[in-house]
Amino acid sequence: MRHAAFRRLAVLSTAVVLCCAATSSPSVRAEPASPPSLATDRPFTQGERLTYALTWLNIRGGTAILEVATAAPVEGHAALRLRTTAVSSPLVTKFYPVDNRVESLVDAEKLLPYRMQFRRREGKRNNDFDVTFNHAHGTITSIKDGVTDHLPMPSRTFDSISCLYYVRTLPSLVPGSSASFNVHHDKKTYKLEIRVEAIETIKGQWGQAEAVRVLVVMPFQGIFLNEGNIRVWFTNDSRRIPVMMKAKVVIGSVVASLIEGFQVPGLP
Repeated sequence: MRHAAFRRLAVLSTAVVLCCAATSSPSVRAEPASPPSLATDRPFTQGERLTYALTWLNIRGGTAILEVATAAPVEGHAALRLRTTAVSSPLVTKFYPVDNRVESLVDAEKLLPYRMQFRRREGKRNNDFDVTFNHAHGTITSIKDGVTDHLPMPSRTFDSISCLYYVRTLPSLVPGSSASFNVHHDKKTYKLEIRVEAIETIKGQWGQAEAVRVLVVMPFQGIFLNEGNIRVWFTNDSRRIPVMMKAKVVIGSVVASLIEGFQVPGLP
């Protein structure tokens, strides 16, 4: 049970990915100089970097980082690279070492993925995923540990990274509202649902902010390794920063808390 809990703790990062309902270090992000407006801009820009502490029963289990990086245009369309990394702490590494790295190349406007690569290193489990999305033909080419599968794909299908950023762009997160969309994970496509529950005040190392609490209804287990649904708290402003994520496990909950990246460069 200890190993299972450590495993969930270290890889919650990718649920930082949320799973969709949802995700800078001030020294890295150069633009914009003021918070973006949802009417004209994305809540995130190239250079955004969010760092989270992963804890279980107040034990520091690891660190997760979400990044938005530049990318060359794809077929004439602007693109972005979305990166997520999760590394176990020295204590957890003694029992269950984790070093997971995910990169998703997406259309900068629609946030639909072109290609997702996932390097999973958890304990003795080593897996490599390379997934290509062909939205024009409605197909997915999935390579897992060297084995290739060609799969059908519903329209507007996201991967486990791009769905998080897509939710941040939704025009309204009002308590009582909900949304659903397709997410591909490990050779299967699922319908993922989010439910906006409430507006709360959240405190962290960065201060305090009004946040929207969103429930992510998980139809599968996988890189999220949760025992049920996941809750994500987003700042209730144009930036939609996920400041906290929480997933219940067999004993207690795994929590991802934002520790770096809240401030916007150039602002007090």
